[in-house]
Amino acid sequence: MEMGKLMTVGDLAEQLNASPSTIRFWVTQGRGPKSLKVGRRRMFRPEDVEAWIERQIEESA
Repeated sequence: MEMGKLMTVGDLAEQLNASPSTIRFWVTQGRGPKSLKVGRRRMFRPEDVEAWIERQIEESA
């Protein structure tokens, strides 16, 4: 897996128009997309983010 394929908390926050602290809160509460730790950084695979967004859309319908 290439590092360029991973998203940071900041990347995800920008994509979702949310603050990085909101993203971190969601992750700690188990409500955000699946993530992984790379060193001390929380990272997200784009495919996990897309799957999470799709689930959010389905649950709100």
